[in-house]
Amino acid sequence: MVEHLAGLAAAGETGLPLYGVRPEGLDALLSAMPAATAQAAATQCQLTGFTAESGQIMRLADAAWLGLGHAPTLHGFGAAAAALPAESVWHLAGEDYNRDEAALGFLLGAYRYDRFKTKTRKLASLAHKNVNARNRAIAVGISLARDLINTPANHLGPAALADAAMDLAARQGANAERVSGTALQARYPALAAVGAGSDRAPEVVLLNWQGSACGIDAPLISLCGKGVCFDTGGYDLKPSSAMLRMKKDMGGAAILLGLASAIISLNLPIKLQLRIGCVENSVSGHAMRPSDILQTRSGLTVEVGNTDAEGRLVLCDLLAEACEESPNWLIDAATLTGAARAALGPDLPALFCTDEAMARAILQAGDAAYDPLWRLPLHEGYAGWLDSNVADMNNVSSKPFAGAIIAALFLKRFVSKQTRWAHIDTYAWNDSARAGRPEGGEAQTLRALLGAMEGFAAQTPA
Repeated sequence: MVEHLAGLAAAGETGLPLYGVRPEGLDALLSAMPAATAQAAATQCQLTGFTAESGQIMRLADAAWLGLGHAPTLHGFGAAAAALPAESVWHLAGEDYNRDEAALGFLLGAYRYDRFKTKTRKLASLAHKNVNARNRAIAVGISLARDLINTPANHLGPAALADAAMDLAARQGANAERVSGTALQARYPALAAVGAGSDRAPEVVLLNWQGSACGIDAPLISLCGKGVCFDTGGYDLKPSSAMLRMKKDMGGAAILLGLASAIISLNLPIKLQLRIGCVENSVSGHAMRPSDILQTRSGLTVEVGNTDAEGRLVLCDLLAEACEESPNWLIDAATLTGAARAALGPDLPALFCTDEAMARAILQAGDAAYDPLWRLPLHEGYAGWLDSNVADMNNVSSKPFAGAIIAALFLKRFVSKQTRWAHIDTYAWNDSARAGRPEGGEAQTLRALLGAMEGFAAQTPA
């Protein structure tokens, strides 16, 4: 059975007015109304305690008031779809907010992952005419990423994640190559070692696309996503409590798939490459062991100090191959370390970057889109912590410090020195529901990266 959430009125539809109100604008809204209406509204405010704080909603006979507080409009309107009556349809009213941000917030707040519920809730009216093309593309990309992250591992293994990437390419007119079996072992040996312990074989998808307005000098932006569909930790087995959310360990891949969807929908004047490493880290007689020595695509050898540090082994081969194409920007995203969460918490993905202008562009775009990141250093003083007596490097440090930095320094060894590279260590999850951010998978940094790429493309001559 489908229950429809409240929705925004599309063009030509009628809907009740939904006023976005900030505390300082409450008196002005009342004074603009006819006296009798204002008196009734003021009385209702007193009865309900409505002060226009963020998330408050007050129903009137023929309208509703949504409190925005001092939160971003995006988040303020995120509370609306779930709080308004089912099946109701609304149009945006009031003046003290950005309409495009409000519509996007409404859509993001209406997201539900209900694939396995017998009673589902859907948005009543996806107001395409009231949401600009950019925000429409963002909403679709974020929903794609959230859906993938939320899908349990028994329904989303490596092949299913690869299917999602191939489906995206087919829908949006991109070229895609799917790599598996002996070809994968030859091209991505470290990634293959990570997936060797699972009955569900690893795969890599390589997607290529370019905008219709691309000139000869259009920038090549290369993306690499960690797609570990479930991470047991391997022989360095995680405790059960640490496995509870490991279906989200493919969050980096999901976010970049959602980003690619938005880029293609908006026809950005860039050349795009996306590599997704789809793999499962399991325990079996075929799984990699602590102290194993692995070959990598770059030729460097890695001693496995810990089988639970598998994400960097997935990414290192993808990054090495991406550098062979000499991209203008190379970006990877991964749910890589708990250390990044310990340092910055769940809401601030860690950014590492080898180029100051690139880092500045991503951080500024994140702030503008209310999709923040925080930069951490690629401190070379810790590089020796990855030394190994028997291989070119270890995949972990023996020291219990700076885990996120160590992981980034490991990846940096597989990136060519002339390549402008950014590494994003993300949580990709909301621990609890907040306005516009339902509990579960989250496409952190998607809006930030899209804004940065739009700016970068605009600086490049056509």
